Amino acid sequence: MEMRKRDTPLRLGGMALRNGVLVHGPTSFGVAIRRDDGSIATANGHVPRLPVSVSTPFLRGPVRIAESFALRPVGKRALPAVQFSFGRPEVVVAVAAGTLAAAAVRRSPLAAGLREAVAAFASLAPAVLSLRGGELTAYHGAEHVSIGTYESGERASKEHERCGSHLVGPLILTSALAGALANRAPAATRGAARLIGAVGALGASVELFGWMNRNPDRFASRALARPGYELQNRLSTAEPSPEQLEVADAALAACLEAETAAA
Repeated sequence: MEMRKRDTPLRLGGMALRNGVLVHGPTSFGVAIRRDDGSIATANGHVPRLPVSVSTPFLRGPVRIAESFALRPVGKRALPAVQFSFGRPEVVVAVAAGTLAAAAVRRSPLAAGLREAVAAFASLAPAVLSLRGGELTAYHGAEHVSIGTYESGERASKEHERCGSHLVGPLILTSALAGALANRAPAATRGAARLIGAVGALGASVELFGWMNRNPDRFASRALARPGYELQNRLSTAEPSPEQLEVADAALAACLEAETAAA
């Protein structure tokens, strides 16, 4: 499907599925999958939002991430045949392994900053693994190509500057700082300090991510984005086939149809 550039394109996001793509906009989402018989099934609906709008810096990021997780069951109800990347046995095992590895690293004799950085990286391993397997990487690439083409009016690449993988650099940095500060807390309150620090690191990383999008040419922005770009380029995306891109375009069209109806 050829996408014509709009005068003011909507700001869209999305997620790759094991058998398709989900695209979401400010108020609506569209999802498309490839059925076993080769046909495409689509559905759309409203994006779930918390009843209270949160615009406070450092809090709005975790809220938006929580809303993105809430979108998954809504998408599943709209199209029950969707297959999300999380929930696979290997991802569950990776979550457990990453948690144990992070705990082991925190007990190691490494320097505090390095220890927390390695622990943060270990904790992110399950998210990386969730983007691998089957057609998932190609559908991830198809999601980026479809959305990027819609935004620019030209055939986009399989990497996208707003992909959540670009949170990796900021999250490792902020998690390392938060962990190092939490280690200075009294032993009795260290667990609570780490929990508060994890939430704060997530909020700070989302704010950094927004700053990176607004200042893409800054050296710090490029440095923070580099891990996410390499993750996309080498591991989490693949060039989609025309059939996979057709599914992504169908999800995009379903999302835009719902956004137009809601306007």
